[in-house]
Amino acid sequence: MSKLPAELIEEFEIHTGESLRQSILPADWNIAPTKEIYLVRHNSEQNRELTTVSWGLIAPWSKNENDAVKSQSIAINARSESIDEKPTFRNAFRSRRCLIPADGYYEWATELGAPAKQPFYISRSDKKTLAFAGIWDRWVSPTGEIRESAAIITREAVSPLAEIHHRMPVFLPRDRWDVWMNRELTDVKEIRSLMEVDSPAQGLEAHPVGREVNVVRNNGAQLTAPIELGEPETLF
Repeated sequence: MSKLPAELIEEFEIHTGESLRQSILPADWNIAPTKEIYLVRHNSEQNRELTTVSWGLIAPWSKNENDAVKSQSIAINARSESIDEKPTFRNAFRSRRCLIPADGYYEWATELGAPAKQPFYISRSDKKTLAFAGIWDRWVSPTGEIRESAAIITREAVSPLAEIHHRMPVFLPRDRWDVWMNRELTDVKEIRSLMEVDSPAQGLEAHPVGREVNVVRNNGAQLTAPIELGEPETLF
Protein backbone atom coordinates (compact mmCIF):
# COMPACT_ATOMS: atom_id res chain seq x y z
CA MET A 1 0.00 0.00 0.00
CA SER A 2 1.42 3.35 -1.03
CA LYS A 3 -1.51 5.70 -0.40
CA LEU A 4 -1.75 8.12 2.49
CA PRO A 5 -4.58 8.04 5.06
CA ALA A 6 -6.00 11.26 3.59
CA GLU A 7 -6.33 9.59 0.19
CA LEU A 8 -8.07 6.54 1.67
CA ILE A 9 -10.37 8.73 3.76
CA GLU A 10 -11.47 10.51 0.59
CA GLU A 11 -11.80 7.38 -1.55
CA PHE A 12 -13.74 5.41 1.07
CA GLU A 13 -15.85 8.43 2.08
CA ILE A 14 -14.84 8.40 5.74
CA HIS A 15 -15.87 11.32 7.93
CA THR A 16 -15.15 10.26 11.52
CA GLY A 17 -12.77 12.32 13.62
CA GLU A 18 -10.67 9.38 14.83
CA SER A 19 -9.72 8.55 11.25
CA LEU A 20 -8.35 12.04 10.72
CA ARG A 21 -5.80 11.40 13.50
CA GLN A 22 -4.71 8.06 12.06
CA SER A 23 -0.96 7.43 12.04
CA ILE A 24 0.70 7.13 8.64
CA LEU A 25 2.15 3.76 7.69
CA PRO A 26 5.27 3.75 5.50
CA ALA A 27 4.65 2.88 1.85
CA ASP A 28 5.08 -0.88 1.42
CA TRP A 29 4.98 -2.95 -1.78
CA ASN A 30 5.81 -6.27 -0.11
CA ILE A 31 3.69 -6.62 3.02
CA ALA A 32 4.40 -9.72 5.11
CA PRO A 33 2.20 -11.35 7.77
CA THR A 34 2.13 -9.53 11.16
CA LYS A 35 2.90 -6.16 9.51
CA GLU A 36 0.57 -3.22 10.09
CA ILE A 37 -2.04 -2.56 7.41
CA TYR A 38 -4.91 -0.11 6.93
CA LEU A 39 -8.45 -1.26 7.60
CA VAL A 40 -11.89 0.30 7.05
CA ARG A 41 -14.69 -0.70 9.44
CA HIS A 42 -17.73 0.64 11.26
CA ASN A 43 -17.26 2.21 14.66
CA SER A 44 -19.75 1.86 17.51
CA GLU A 45 -21.94 4.53 15.90
CA GLN A 46 -21.97 2.57 12.62
CA ASN A 47 -19.88 5.20 10.84
CA ARG A 48 -16.92 4.26 8.65
CA GLU A 49 -13.51 4.69 10.23
CA LEU A 50 -9.94 4.10 9.08
CA THR A 51 -7.54 2.38 11.44
CA THR A 52 -4.44 0.18 11.42
CA VAL A 53 -4.19 -3.46 12.51
CA SER A 54 -1.70 -6.25 12.01
CA TRP A 55 -2.16 -8.69 9.13
CA GLY A 56 -3.07 -12.22 10.19
CA LEU A 57 -5.88 -12.90 12.63
CA ILE A 58 -4.69 -13.68 16.14
CA ALA A 59 -6.39 -16.83 17.43
CA PRO A 60 -8.69 -15.86 20.34
CA TRP A 61 -7.19 -18.56 22.57
CA SER A 62 -3.56 -17.38 22.18
CA LYS A 63 -1.98 -17.42 25.65
CA ASN A 64 1.07 -15.24 25.01
CA GLU A 65 2.85 -13.10 22.42
CA ASN A 66 4.59 -16.07 20.79
CA ASP A 67 1.28 -17.88 20.36
CA ALA A 68 -0.26 -14.73 18.90
CA VAL A 69 2.46 -14.22 16.29
CA LYS A 70 2.46 -17.90 15.36
CA SER A 71 -1.29 -17.92 14.85
CA GLN A 72 -1.11 -14.80 12.67
CA SER A 73 1.32 -16.39 10.25
CA ILE A 74 -1.20 -19.13 9.38
CA ALA A 75 -4.35 -16.98 9.45
CA ILE A 76 -3.70 -14.22 6.92
CA ASN A 77 -6.54 -15.55 4.74
CA ALA A 78 -9.91 -17.09 5.60
CA ARG A 79 -11.70 -19.34 3.10
CA SER A 80 -15.21 -18.08 2.34
CA GLU A 81 -16.50 -21.63 2.09
CA SER A 82 -15.75 -22.46 5.74
CA ILE A 83 -15.22 -19.13 7.49
CA ASP A 84 -18.37 -19.44 9.61
CA GLU A 85 -17.26 -22.86 10.88
CA LYS A 86 -13.58 -22.36 11.75
CA PRO A 87 -12.99 -21.49 15.44
CA THR A 88 -10.39 -18.86 14.56
CA PHE A 89 -12.71 -16.94 12.25
CA ARG A 90 -16.36 -17.65 13.00
CA ASN A 91 -17.00 -15.04 15.71
CA ALA A 92 -15.31 -12.28 13.76
CA PHE A 93 -17.27 -13.24 10.66
CA ARG A 94 -20.53 -12.79 12.52
CA SER A 95 -19.85 -9.37 13.99
CA ARG A 96 -16.49 -7.84 13.01
CA ARG A 97 -16.32 -7.57 9.23
CA CYS A 98 -14.28 -4.94 7.42
CA LEU A 99 -12.67 -3.80 4.18
CA ILE A 100 -8.91 -4.03 3.68
CA PRO A 101 -7.61 -1.49 1.12
CA ALA A 102 -4.65 -2.23 -1.16
CA ASP A 103 -3.04 -0.89 -4.32
CA GLY A 104 -2.87 -4.47 -5.58
CA TYR A 105 -1.68 -7.91 -4.56
CA TYR A 106 0.66 -10.66 -5.68
CA GLU A 107 -0.31 -14.17 -6.64
CA TRP A 108 2.04 -17.00 -7.52
CA ALA A 109 1.08 -18.92 -10.65
CA THR A 110 0.10 -22.54 -10.17
CA GLU A 111 -2.10 -23.08 -13.24
CA LEU A 112 -1.56 -23.80 -16.94
CA GLY A 113 2.06 -24.85 -16.63
CA ALA A 114 3.36 -21.46 -15.54
CA PRO A 115 6.99 -21.26 -14.35
CA ALA A 116 7.40 -22.41 -10.74
CA LYS A 117 6.79 -19.60 -8.24
CA GLN A 118 6.27 -17.01 -10.99
CA PRO A 119 4.61 -14.00 -9.29
CA PHE A 120 1.88 -11.89 -10.87
CA TYR A 121 0.71 -8.46 -9.73
CA ILE A 122 -3.07 -7.95 -9.75
CA SER A 123 -4.73 -4.54 -9.49
CA ARG A 124 -7.67 -2.54 -10.78
CA SER A 125 -7.40 -1.40 -14.38
CA ASP A 126 -8.66 2.06 -13.36
CA LYS A 127 -5.86 2.26 -10.73
CA LYS A 128 -8.30 2.82 -7.88
CA THR A 129 -7.81 1.11 -4.53
CA LEU A 130 -8.83 -2.52 -4.15
CA ALA A 131 -11.14 -3.32 -1.23
CA PHE A 132 -10.75 -6.87 0.06
CA ALA A 133 -13.58 -8.26 2.16
CA GLY A 134 -12.08 -9.02 5.55
CA ILE A 135 -12.65 -9.76 9.21
CA TRP A 136 -10.94 -8.28 12.25
CA ASP A 137 -10.68 -9.15 15.92
CA ARG A 138 -9.26 -7.87 19.20
CA TRP A 139 -6.91 -9.84 21.45
CA VAL A 140 -5.74 -8.86 24.93
CA SER A 141 -2.25 -10.01 25.93
CA PRO A 142 -1.40 -11.27 29.44
CA THR A 143 0.03 -7.81 30.18
CA GLY A 144 -3.19 -6.08 29.14
CA GLU A 145 -2.03 -4.85 25.73
CA ILE A 146 -4.85 -4.72 23.18
CA ARG A 147 -3.87 -6.10 19.76
CA GLU A 148 -6.14 -5.80 16.74
CA SER A 149 -5.61 -8.00 13.70
CA ALA A 150 -7.33 -8.91 10.44
CA ALA A 151 -7.57 -11.55 7.72
CA ILE A 152 -8.56 -11.37 4.05
CA ILE A 153 -11.45 -13.53 2.88
CA THR A 154 -10.75 -15.63 -0.22
CA ARG A 155 -12.88 -17.61 -2.65
CA GLU A 156 -12.48 -19.89 -5.65
CA ALA A 157 -10.95 -17.89 -8.49
CA VAL A 158 -12.82 -17.09 -11.69
CA SER A 159 -11.48 -16.33 -15.16
CA PRO A 160 -9.14 -14.71 -16.00
CA LEU A 161 -7.56 -14.89 -12.53
CA ALA A 162 -8.18 -18.65 -12.40
CA GLU A 163 -5.57 -18.94 -15.15
CA ILE A 164 -3.00 -17.80 -12.59
CA HIS A 165 -4.15 -19.33 -9.29
CA HIS A 166 -7.18 -21.26 -8.01
CA ARG A 167 -7.95 -18.74 -5.21
CA MET A 168 -8.67 -15.01 -5.20
CA PRO A 169 -9.78 -12.42 -2.63
CA VAL A 170 -13.47 -11.65 -2.16
CA PHE A 171 -14.37 -8.22 -3.54
CA LEU A 172 -17.65 -6.49 -2.71
CA PRO A 173 -19.55 -3.89 -4.76
CA ARG A 174 -19.48 -0.44 -3.19
CA ASP A 175 -23.23 -0.52 -2.52
CA ARG A 176 -22.72 -3.51 -0.18
CA TRP A 177 -19.94 -2.01 1.91
CA ASP A 178 -22.03 -0.58 4.72
CA VAL A 179 -24.24 -3.66 5.00
CA TRP A 180 -21.10 -5.83 5.12
CA MET A 181 -19.55 -3.77 7.92
CA ASN A 182 -22.80 -3.47 9.90
CA ARG A 183 -22.02 -4.85 13.37
CA GLU A 184 -25.67 -5.60 14.03
CA LEU A 185 -25.92 -8.01 11.09
CA THR A 186 -25.14 -11.44 12.54
CA ASP A 187 -27.22 -13.81 10.43
CA VAL A 188 -24.71 -16.12 8.72
CA LYS A 189 -26.93 -16.88 5.74
CA GLU A 190 -27.50 -13.19 5.03
CA ILE A 191 -23.81 -12.37 5.48
CA ARG A 192 -22.87 -15.15 3.09
CA SER A 193 -25.26 -13.80 0.46
CA LEU A 194 -23.28 -10.54 0.41
CA MET A 195 -20.26 -12.44 -0.93
CA GLU A 196 -22.21 -13.81 -3.89
CA VAL A 197 -21.18 -11.39 -6.62
CA ASP A 198 -21.65 -11.57 -10.38
CA SER A 199 -18.34 -11.17 -12.29
CA PRO A 200 -16.16 -10.91 -9.13
CA ALA A 201 -12.98 -10.34 -11.19
CA GLN A 202 -14.45 -7.54 -13.30
CA GLY A 203 -12.16 -4.53 -13.68
CA LEU A 204 -9.01 -6.38 -12.58
CA GLU A 205 -5.81 -6.80 -14.57
CA ALA A 206 -2.73 -8.95 -14.00
CA HIS A 207 0.84 -8.99 -15.26
CA PRO A 208 3.96 -11.01 -14.40
CA VAL A 209 6.57 -9.35 -12.18
CA GLY A 210 10.14 -10.14 -11.18
CA ARG A 211 10.92 -12.73 -8.55
CA GLU A 212 12.50 -10.13 -6.24
CA VAL A 213 9.10 -9.99 -4.54
CA ASN A 214 9.71 -13.54 -3.30
CA VAL A 215 12.17 -12.10 -0.75
CA VAL A 216 10.34 -10.15 1.93
CA ARG A 217 13.21 -7.72 2.60
CA ASN A 218 12.91 -6.42 -0.98
CA ASN A 219 10.63 -3.41 -1.32
CA GLY A 220 9.77 -0.52 -3.60
CA ALA A 221 7.41 0.29 -6.47
CA GLN A 222 9.73 -1.50 -8.90
CA LEU A 223 8.44 -4.82 -7.55
CA THR A 224 5.14 -4.22 -9.38
CA ALA A 225 6.75 -3.42 -12.75
CA PRO A 226 5.72 -5.82 -15.55
CA ILE A 227 8.24 -8.20 -17.09
CA GLU A 228 8.21 -10.29 -20.26
CA LEU A 229 7.73 -14.03 -20.06
CA GLY A 230 8.81 -16.47 -22.71
CA GLU A 231 6.10 -17.00 -25.36
CA PRO A 232 5.14 -20.55 -24.24
CA GLU A 233 4.79 -19.38 -20.64
CA THR A 234 2.68 -16.26 -21.27
CA LEU A 235 -0.76 -16.64 -19.69
CA PHE A 236 -2.39 -13.48 -21.04
